[in-house]
Amino acid sequence: MVGMSRRSLRKCVDQARVVAAIQEAERVTSGEIRVSVASFFWGDVEKTARKAFRRLGMENTADGNGVLIFLVPSRKRFAILGDTGIHEKVGQAFWHEASECLASHFRKEAFTEGLVEVIRLVGDRLATHFPSTGEADRNELSDEVDFQ
Repeated sequence: MVGMSRRSLRKCVDQARVVAAIQEAERVTSGEIRVSVASFFWGDVEKTARKAFRRLGMENTADGNGVLIFLVPSRKRFAILGDTGIHEKVGQAFWHEASECLASHFRKEAFTEGLVEVIRLVGDRLATHFPSTGEADRNELSDEVDFQ
């Protein structure tokens, strides 16, 4: 997996399933979920995830309820970052729970399955604290998977 091209990245993550999971999760919440998949690099994964968080405009949601799931399949590493609004509601214990969920799938290289499961988990928690406002609720961020 070292030196994965964008094409290879797209093969290890089923974009259609991930986008469908995001859309399903966002139907019941005003929160926003994004997934970003990076090719191999030697740097700090969390630092790069924070850069992606800003680049994707995750902090621009009205309620501070954006969540980014950032992964580097070639290194089997990831970071899950929540904006201030959701973090204040769920605390660090939830991020640990979500990370454990994703890590269990990553150890088996089941990247798509892990993403779908953690998106459901995050979506459920977002819905608890930021329920959908119905028709007035707009999709503030793209649901497409970001491949970098």
